[in-house]
Amino acid sequence: MSLNGLNRQSRIKDDSIGDFEVLFKTYYVPLCRFAFSIVRDSDQAEEIVQEFFYNYWKNRKNIGIKFSIRAYMYKAVKNSALRYLAHRKVESSYGVTLGSTSGGFDNLDESSDELLKIVEATLQQLPERCRQAFILSRRDGLKYKEIAAKLSVSEKTVEADMTKALMALRQNLSRLGFNTH
Repeated sequence: MSLNGLNRQSRIKDDSIGDFEVLFKTYYVPLCRFAFSIVRDSDQAEEIVQEFFYNYWKNRKNIGIKFSIRAYMYKAVKNSALRYLAHRKVESSYGVTLGSTSGGFDNLDESSDELLKIVEATLQQLPERCRQAFILSRRDGLKYKEIAAKLSVSEKTVEADMTKALMALRQNLSRLGFNTH
């Protein structure tokens, strides 16, 4: 790490908001571009970078960077972007199983009545906010950002609620013999 980078990291650890702002202003846009090159969604890329800077500032006293703060930031953003893609892949595989195409559950035919009953029963078992997030996503086609605004929660909370809902659905469907893969 360069002496300047080492000094900046040390001053940030000592609560220097000015040095943190310089770091943020220097790297925010390049990190957003980098995240976008991985996730191909500008809103999500910005969310990943904002989350990184938030966590970096919050945990600054405990972060030990041995070589380069630049390398540390890019690696952290890359890991977050890859986790996001893995999460989306899991979600999309559940979405196909649950009939979450553009028409939502309305596209299912009569032979899917049993599946709909299982989905509805599972949704009734979920906490209210979790159920609302799932319905807004799958039935109304809203993005996580829109759901977060509508429910007055963070996008991360919406992601957690969707993960919880999808896991509950998968468990109930598997228990009753439906293939969830």
